[in-house]
Amino acid sequence: MTIPRNDARSVTTTLAAAIAFAVTAFVPQVLSDGDTFLHIAAGMRMLADHAILFRDPFSYTFAGARWDAHEWLAEIAMALAFKSGGWSGLLFLFACAAGLSAGILAHALGKRMNWRMQAMIALLAMGCMTGSLLARPHLLALPLLALWTAVLVGARAQKRTPPVWLLPVMCIWANIHGSFLVGFAVAGGLGLEAVIEDRRAWRGWALFGAGTLAAALANPHFIGGVIFPFSLMATPALANVGEWQATGVSLFQPIVPVSLLAVYWMATRRVRISPVRAAMLAALLAMALMHARHQIVFAMVAPLLLAQPLANGEVRMAARPALAMAAMLLAVLGAARLALPLTRGDAAVAPITALAHVPASLRAAPVLNDYSFGGYLIFAGVKPFIDSRAELYGEAALERYAALIRPDAKTLTATLARYDIRWSILSPSSPMVGELDARPGWHRLYADRFAVVQIRDSAPGDKLSELLRHRP
Repeated sequence: MTIPRNDARSVTTTLAAAIAFAVTAFVPQVLSDGDTFLHIAAGMRMLADHAILFRDPFSYTFAGARWDAHEWLAEIAMALAFKSGGWSGLLFLFACAAGLSAGILAHALGKRMNWRMQAMIALLAMGCMTGSLLARPHLLALPLLALWTAVLVGARAQKRTPPVWLLPVMCIWANIHGSFLVGFAVAGGLGLEAVIEDRRAWRGWALFGAGTLAAALANPHFIGGVIFPFSLMATPALANVGEWQATGVSLFQPIVPVSLLAVYWMATRRVRISPVRAAMLAALLAMALMHARHQIVFAMVAPLLLAQPLANGEVRMAARPALAMAAMLLAVLGAARLALPLTRGDAAVAPITALAHVPASLRAAPVLNDYSFGGYLIFAGVKPFIDSRAELYGEAALERYAALIRPDAKTLTATLARYDIRWSILSPSSPMVGELDARPGWHRLYADRFAVVQIRDSAPGDKLSELLRHRP
């Protein structure tokens, strides 16, 4: 039995959406990032206060300092999902985002090429995204990136101005995640390409560009919300954070062999792309290699920019069959996700058991924590020394923490004294553990393979000392 080509492309779109949904919904690694705890806690706080956060309510080192919750809309969505369905509800939310993103990508590809090429490119793109499948706001922004790029590429293929209905997408995007700047770049690049091809196109694309900026400014922070991603990326100390470090040029990184394969494919088949689009692809690849967090952007945008040049001819795919099949399959997978209970255990970013061994009286005292534990401490109601909000802590605090983990004994001594730190919860591999072990007056309270809790001895008669001595 031969499947009609139109149906084959619809089936491919459905399978792409279902695979992305299933992987995100049922693979534990999606919850392996400590920022997930932070975002849920921020969303919960905003729901409780009925207000967006503009000051830090979480840390003790920067309590009350200016901090704008730029990802407020994503954080509220995460908090609502968690309140309604726990961890299963949260995974359902992110699985929907991943499935929708993959479905939009595969559908856009299917409109330009046969199902075999559609399936191959969609699969390779999804493979490059796996490292970023984490329950964080960037994944909620991914379907907006996919839709935005697909519609703009479609407008260019039809030699028309982008539709006005796309502008609200930018408004939502700017309140979810800083990747909305990629939308600016895509619109600017394709607009320039349109004007080079036909100078009369400048007016329509210029008006769309103005509308894009106006839509992005519709956020609680106005101009600050648009500038924020630039100021964050300009922070040198981000080089100490894993996701901001360069992508290792290794065949074990999917983006490397996939990029080499794409270059080979285009060279051997003499694929022609415009200079503007080539520059956009080069910039996206450079971003992905400079910062691991940008791999998912490259994996989504590059195939859409290349869809028309790679296609042998224009083909069309009806949207309804793909949408109907995807809806049915995703409904079954979604019901399974929500029906299966999920509980969290100890993890590299969640020292659940270790924190449970810390008496409540001690939890309220200043703590020196591992950077990766900050999100979980906030989620558990403990004010951390540091967490992943680089924009809050600033260059000086990030550099100080980098010195602590070298370790720098003088910096550690000064930090302990300055904040009157009474206990620590650190990864067993942290150099600070050995430093504290060697210091008089410090001893271990608890240790496992995920975390080490150390406490500072108190002077005789100290209230905290008495509470610890009589802890249950």
